[in-house]
Amino acid sequence: MLTITQALVDQIVAHARKDHPDEACGVVAGPAGSDRPERFIPMLNAAMSPTFYEFDSGDLFKLYREMDDRDEEPVVIYHSHTATEARPSRTDISYANEPGAHYVLVSTRDTDGLGDFQFRSFRIVEGEVTEEEVRIVEGY
Repeated sequence: MLTITQALVDQIVAHARKDHPDEACGVVAGPAGSDRPERFIPMLNAAMSPTFYEFDSGDLFKLYREMDDRDEEPVVIYHSHTATEARPSRTDISYANEPGAHYVLVSTRDTDGLGDFQFRSFRIVEGEVTEEEVRIVEGY
């Protein structure tokens, strides 16, 4: 289960809406070993595409160095889907290389009649995708 604050959910959704119609992407870092997302880090979609996202390799290298210096790890890796439901694509699955991370997808397309976004979390380990419950809290 992913436990995440309402403030972080709001930041992720706002980033997805802002970058629409292109996919948005980013990371929420947390203390190493804690499984607690804390620091919101929006990233640039280097692909600048409505159907694909790609972290800039230089930005990603800097981010991992910074997280290492701060004794953090990527707790949440998020991106948006602009025209499809919030479910990992084959490409998303093939690029998932953080088995301990929660992969959050936000759809900025209203596909369920419940509003203008979907917020879902998945674990992706060795190509196996498992959806998990998302528990939104006010604080930790």
